[in-house]
Amino acid sequence: MKRKFTFPSTYTILMVLTAIMALLTWIVPAGEYDMVKNEALGKMVPLVGSYHSVAANPQGLWDVLMAPVQGFYDPTTYEARGIDIALFVIIIGAYLSVVAETGAIDAGIAGVMKKLNGHEKWMIPILMALFAMGGTVYGMAEETIPFYTILVPVMLAAGYDTVVGAAIVMVGAGIGCLGSTINPFATVIAANAAGINFMNGIGLRLTILIIGWIICTIFVMRYAAKVKADPTRSIVYKQRAEDEAYFLHQKSKEVPEFTLRRKIILTIFAATFGIMIWGVSVGGWWMAQLSTLFIGSSIVVGFAGRLSEKTFSERFIAGAQDLLGVALIIVIARGLVVVMDNGHITHTILHSAADVLAGLPKVPFINAVYWIEALLSFVVPSSSGLAVLSMPILAPLADFAHVSRELVVTAYQSASGLPNLITPTSGVVMGGLALSRINYFTWVRWIAPLLAILIIMIMVILSIGVLV
Repeated sequence: MKRKFTFPSTYTILMVLTAIMALLTWIVPAGEYDMVKNEALGKMVPLVGSYHSVAANPQGLWDVLMAPVQGFYDPTTYEARGIDIALFVIIIGAYLSVVAETGAIDAGIAGVMKKLNGHEKWMIPILMALFAMGGTVYGMAEETIPFYTILVPVMLAAGYDTVVGAAIVMVGAGIGCLGSTINPFATVIAANAAGINFMNGIGLRLTILIIGWIICTIFVMRYAAKVKADPTRSIVYKQRAEDEAYFLHQKSKEVPEFTLRRKIILTIFAATFGIMIWGVSVGGWWMAQLSTLFIGSSIVVGFAGRLSEKTFSERFIAGAQDLLGVALIIVIARGLVVVMDNGHITHTILHSAADVLAGLPKVPFINAVYWIEALLSFVVPSSSGLAVLSMPILAPLADFAHVSRELVVTAYQSASGLPNLITPTSGVVMGGLALSRINYFTWVRWIAPLLAILIIMIMVILSIGVLV
């Protein structure tokens, strides 16, 4: 009997990409820039004109297998790489499991659906605007992870599908990052590395943000309306029954009553996320502090829900186990970048990109910068990492092309937002899709038209910006 083709799992996709990158280290010449300390950034940045060949370090089978381990931490310096984010994801799973045990989430979803009473579609633009705000102000990325497990069930209960729930979070925050205005982890770092004030060019970036948000919201709302009217038109219709059984616990049991105790628990739940947003955007918090916050909140919820010590411990551990796979996805994705760096080809790719830009006229130059940054963002999914790596090299080239450096920064941040939407090397993308139970290739097929529209929009705006 002929076997039916099935798309490979996320783990397989990432390991295959890691192996391909290892193969490239045997082909692409090894090279590096000299690194100097940028006092304004407090980081090491490449020195213009210092690129030189170094001894090749091709990555073999052992290195590919070691890459996920090195995705957790650097075994030579013990510097954390992905362990902090992986641990945060595991603790989030534990926290959500404890809250779910109290019945507050199921009761809250039922309550929301009752109050909306047919107006569920307006959740989409409102929530996407909130996520876009987080993206443009402070680069909301890893912080979106918990929201998938919250919003996907809500969208299913509203008659949509898992893609709508995932899109609200991923596309919402993604368009915010793509249209970053004052994001300190992207725009501010890039501007400093380019030697300009980060407020320069904010008008153009705000234009990209607003137009992009409108395009994304219309795209998601049209798809949501289509699925609501005819569920068979969902791109994930074949797994709808499984998704409802997995996400909508009320399908298999009586919906819990929305009591005062459960309302208090949901208030604690909402307050925890509010503190998380404040901590990241104002308090300078990162994964260690956020993990601590959710551990503390889970204990508070346990007491508020009158869970026994045995029940609390069992649900905490069970929830952690549920998201262990997502945590592994995040560190495997980071392992791909480790292979590139260990093989000394990251700087070679950047140097080759700089050679492509030399001598181009204004409009081709700025669009080439955009595409180079877009390609680099797939192999350097960290927005701050990409800024520190590329801006000291690409920004000075703008002077020779008679293009303002602020446009180069805008091209960078528009490209660096792409990993938050599609790149398989991003733990945020792969983790979010895993939480939403959406196959990566299914997501690519769904979002491809939107990406094409956004790319055309950005190129047009950049071209206008360089001519006026």
